[in-house]
Amino acid sequence: MDIEEYRKQAKEMVDYIADYLQTVHTRRVYPDVQPGYMRSLVPDCAPMDGESWEDIFDDVERVIMPGVVHWQSPHMHAYYPALNSGPSLLGDMLADAIGCIGFTWASSPACTELEMIVMDWLGKMIGLPPQFLYSLSDGKGGGVIQGTVSEATLVSMLAARAEAVRKLKEQVPDAEESDITARLVAYCSDQAHSQVQKNCVVALVKLRQLDTDEKGRMRGADLQKALDQDRQEGLIPFFVCATLGSTGACTFDSLEEIGPICDSENIWLHIDAAYAGTAFICPEYRYLMKGIELAHSFAFNPSKWMMVHFDCTAMWVKDNVALQQAFIVNPLYLRHENSGQAVDYMHWQIPLSRRFRALKLWFVIRSYGVRGLRDHVRKGVRLAEMFETMVRKDTRFEIPAQRILGLVVFRLKGPDSLTETLLNRLNKTGKLFMVPASLKGKYIIRFTVTSQNTAEADIVYDFELIQKMASHVLSGNDAEPDMAKWDTETFVSKVSSAPDDSNGNLASQRVAGRRLDTAVVRVPSGRRTVIVKIPLKNQRIQDGDRPVEKDLANICGCTSLLSSLMMSKDNKELQNSASSSGKDDAAKRRAIFEAKGTQTSLECEIKVMGNGLLSEAIKSLLVNANDHGQGLATH
Repeated sequence: MDIEEYRKQAKEMVDYIADYLQTVHTRRVYPDVQPGYMRSLVPDCAPMDGESWEDIFDDVERVIMPGVVHWQSPHMHAYYPALNSGPSLLGDMLADAIGCIGFTWASSPACTELEMIVMDWLGKMIGLPPQFLYSLSDGKGGGVIQGTVSEATLVSMLAARAEAVRKLKEQVPDAEESDITARLVAYCSDQAHSQVQKNCVVALVKLRQLDTDEKGRMRGADLQKALDQDRQEGLIPFFVCATLGSTGACTFDSLEEIGPICDSENIWLHIDAAYAGTAFICPEYRYLMKGIELAHSFAFNPSKWMMVHFDCTAMWVKDNVALQQAFIVNPLYLRHENSGQAVDYMHWQIPLSRRFRALKLWFVIRSYGVRGLRDHVRKGVRLAEMFETMVRKDTRFEIPAQRILGLVVFRLKGPDSLTETLLNRLNKTGKLFMVPASLKGKYIIRFTVTSQNTAEADIVYDFELIQKMASHVLSGNDAEPDMAKWDTETFVSKVSSAPDDSNGNLASQRVAGRRLDTAVVRVPSGRRTVIVKIPLKNQRIQDGDRPVEKDLANICGCTSLLSSLMMSKDNKELQNSASSSGKDDAAKRRAIFEAKGTQTSLECEIKVMGNGLLSEAIKSLLVNANDHGQGLATH
């Protein structure tokens, strides 16, 4: 591919990505595939000769997309957010084109300098003490971008191990390093991420997981008791990983109690705030990090909630010399004339090579600003609070842990088997995706607001689906539910229950995550994607009339029309044939929702006007197809 071909295909790729992000809510969130599904879709061996880009790109929809979990969907509620954004994607596009490997300052000065600056920016944004910031600590502290929080924990643990071994060898010079390491013990709570356990395996140290209190917190008294017991047995406590926002239920360890103990016991205190760290951009949530001044290292993931796509983990240390001493290997070919004066990030991490990750972080912070990022966090928390309120109103459910940020945990009352069945059946629909966790021996479902595009109507739709499936499970019915019928009922009930606004008009709502006012039909076929916006004409509702069903029938007719005319480049032909109305409303309504999972995916929304005005017929249909068979109607 020469540069001109790249220019052409890159523009098409950007269009594809933009269309994907714009319509991701129309795709099945969780794929309906089995392990090994891809084997039958691709050859057994790599091609001997190069293939055309057109053939390669065609296989994105045919081979890749059927097996993708759509993390950017507003109905993705599993794990924690893994958001992207336009500025972030553009930042990595440029970084990948530059292609520098910033292991030392000399290997690309801008790569190192920008990372130092943007990490100080971010540290100030979340309220870190000045000891953690390079510019405010006389160069003793500082921040670095790691690949993952797991890496940040391991780097901190290895630095703490090196410090512990060095201090003990000063006291007992003849002691063998292997003997000291075999006695080292790290501590975390039973709610800490599993990466702590894995890192202890890598670091060849012992791990002690402490029971948490009724709020899921590691407490100071429990830590002190464990330290005393282990010292009596000849072990050496050296590292504590405190969690701010645990994976299971977003619980927060008590830093105010843990910090003074680690300080007095001369133990390295590392803070894992992978998810919650972004929330500290908002001053009202910084009470959750009270006691941070006694920590030695702190890490969180902008790649989760901050719209900086993976990989990007922000890590700060108070003493970068202690960190570097654990990793310094300085062969002649990596030295440069500014060695010792400039920061060489290869000494702050396990790998040698590193990407220009600071660029996308810089782009995002500058594009949204601190206020914009705060608004984004507050919206996620507000939507989680909304979901929590709805769950509490349904007496069949219980919430076994306090909601603090954007994660709600809930379960059906009764045996764990009910909640497990509910979750399995919900995920099987593909309409939303959640994962389980265990809290104090109870099986719970985690519901996280993950997408910046999630709206209130998405939350309403998802909870209605949860409620209906709960009724299905509690009835003891093992048959597969009629999802097409459920979709239709949800659509009709949403429109008919729209509240009046102050002007006497029924408020426009988003139904099932779809922007209402306009019917939007998306018809994919290989590389070809036609997206059609259909403005809807409003007409007064007559007594006994069901205009919603008529709209659905009309939209279904247009969907079928588009499918049959997919390869046509004659826009007039499509426009002239657009006024398709259904004779059998019920049958066509069913066909719409069946089509979502097969040939087409559909989003539709109807704006309900004052005193019973509702759209009855399609006003127009416009398709704008470009040379590559992709188009977006602008009418």
